[in-house]
Amino acid sequence: MPRYRMLIEYDGTGFSGWQSQAEGTGIQDHLQKAILRFTGEAVVLKGAGRTDAGVHALGQVCHFDIGKTLRTDTIRDAGNVHLRPHAITIVAADEVPESFDARFSAVRRHYRYRVFVRRAPPTLERHLVWHVPVPLDVGRMADAAKVLLGRHDFTTFRSSDCQSKSPVKTLDQLDVVEAGGEIHFLVSARSFLHNQVRSMVGGLRKVGDGRWTVNDLRASLEAADRRACAPVAPPEGLCLMKVDY
Repeated sequence: MPRYRMLIEYDGTGFSGWQSQAEGTGIQDHLQKAILRFTGEAVVLKGAGRTDAGVHALGQVCHFDIGKTLRTDTIRDAGNVHLRPHAITIVAADEVPESFDARFSAVRRHYRYRVFVRRAPPTLERHLVWHVPVPLDVGRMADAAKVLLGRHDFTTFRSSDCQSKSPVKTLDQLDVVEAGGEIHFLVSARSFLHNQVRSMVGGLRKVGDGRWTVNDLRASLEAADRRACAPVAPPEGLCLMKVDY
């Protein structure tokens, strides 16, 4: 049975997240319906990451099996026709070996979190950034981010709904950079806990505005207690940028 991989991008605004939902509001649901419409076969997609409601993607990867051979450009083009008017796009598709798994074959996932720093709120990109109306110290946040690098128990930064078997993860990258009126948090790891990136950004924001010191962030991490977490950053600033295989 042929297996196909798709590269997907989407604006997560208004969706319940990647994961299929009973009411059919997941991004996975819309993609599966689109494939059914042009192939006549029901498929089950498996994604590289289960992005939350309101979270975006430029580099989501998923795969599916189907009982017929398809042209990869047909998957892309016909799929996109049937995805209209939803803000979901199949960027590319290719046939892969049966051993490929969008989730388990991944070796690293890359996320970007965007903070828009200005007193006045944004208009055109209001669903794509976290608006913070006060100045943030990028240098302080970059220094504090180093505390989180490496292998740690990230229980503090883990949602109570997280289904991961272990809170221990290895964070490979957490860069804090200025980008033309915005601050970007560039985060990479093999895998993440539920809400981990948004929770870490929430803590770093408190460092940036002076309410926390680097030692406060370290104490939050070492507490291994969700109650020690800063307010979680909202979903709209987060985007899955790329998955490495």
